[in-house]
Amino acid sequence: MKKKFAVINLGCPKNQVDGEIVSGLLASKYQLISDPQKANIVLINTCGFINDAKEESIEVICEIAELKKKGICEKVYALGCLAQRYGKELLRDIPELDGVLGDGDLHNIVSTIEENPDQRIITWKEAQDFLYTHEMPRILSGPSYSAYVKIAEGCDNCCSYCAIPKIKGSYRSRIKQSVVEETKRLAAEGTKEIILVAQDLTRYGLDIYGKQELPSLLKDLVHIDGIEWIRLMYCYPDVITDELIETIASEAKICKYLDIPLQHGDNEILDRMNRRNTSEEAQGLIEKLRLKIPGIFIRSTFIAGFPGESEEQFQNLQKFVRQMKFDRLGVFAYSQEDNTPAAKMKNQVPKAVREARKDSLMALQADLAYEIQQTRVGKTLKVILEEELTDGWRGRSEGDAPEIDGQVYCKAIQEHFPGDIIDVKIIQADSYDFWGEELG
Repeated sequence: MKKKFAVINLGCPKNQVDGEIVSGLLASKYQLISDPQKANIVLINTCGFINDAKEESIEVICEIAELKKKGICEKVYALGCLAQRYGKELLRDIPELDGVLGDGDLHNIVSTIEENPDQRIITWKEAQDFLYTHEMPRILSGPSYSAYVKIAEGCDNCCSYCAIPKIKGSYRSRIKQSVVEETKRLAAEGTKEIILVAQDLTRYGLDIYGKQELPSLLKDLVHIDGIEWIRLMYCYPDVITDELIETIASEAKICKYLDIPLQHGDNEILDRMNRRNTSEEAQGLIEKLRLKIPGIFIRSTFIAGFPGESEEQFQNLQKFVRQMKFDRLGVFAYSQEDNTPAAKMKNQVPKAVREARKDSLMALQADLAYEIQQTRVGKTLKVILEEELTDGWRGRSEGDAPEIDGQVYCKAIQEHFPGDIIDVKIIQADSYDFWGEELG
């Protein structure tokens, strides 16, 4: 009988894809189950992006280590960003860990575990070069009708607050044909929505083709039968081209939704963050997007309490958010990350102030979002159905990405199944969710 393994995915969708690849690879030797408490081998796919994520990863590792102490599982491994960044420290401090597997060797995970059954292991590469392909097996951890497709790995932006380039290495695009073949396979397995992700989606192709190839890739993907929605996440503002905007506007399968991490609204802070755009340029881009793509949902993320952020500069950020009226917004309190330029900057903002500013900005956004949501009452939105309830369905609109955005609660007039995409007339909205009814 095969031994059983479980994978716990933490962090972002890009990490989730890695976990699904790991599951596919290990399934050739072991049996995948969902409950870690019933598994012989447990792998924790960690996140190391900000302090809260690191703390969550360590807590989960310690929880699984307790299972091993009690004899419930045999082997515990940590992989992912935290393992890549702090692997030696994890092995030193958590004796129950049987190994830490850096991101650079995920494709060798089966042989690594098989060949070292009785010793603690660590795999690590300083120069990351791993890039998964369509030929690697993958087992989705979410619903079959929606899947993430990672089109690139690593990052060359070197924002002063971010450790991702140190963890993931330089920007590496997958070849177009590999992305297309993977999407075809997903479509054949019932996937209707693909969500393209990368640390910086908009720079796709620059490293291997010498030019931005995201529009070209999208034009290939829209012709794949079975795919109905294509969603774009993590598009940096300075390289959103007119060609990309035109492609989104003209292709019905591409969701009228764009995730653009802007990070701040004060130019001096943006400069210290090593961002490549000004607040005026961001405003011009958003105005262009709304003009060229009527009804587009725009999501952004911001950092509150960056080193040296004065009260006036925070007010500038609030003013920018108030003016731009983002449909969706996320805010992080600044996290002081080891070995980043920002961590060494003077005038670090006290944690209590950072948290208070984050809360203040999110409260402002809640008020703004309520007003914005009301403008869509009476309109018709396409909705992907996810769960049947006693009095209808719960789903997501074209303007809502999984996990991070809102929900749509609607009454249906026909029989449906999860993954069906229907037209819903919106009759009510709050700051985050919609309520509506299916159109006949």
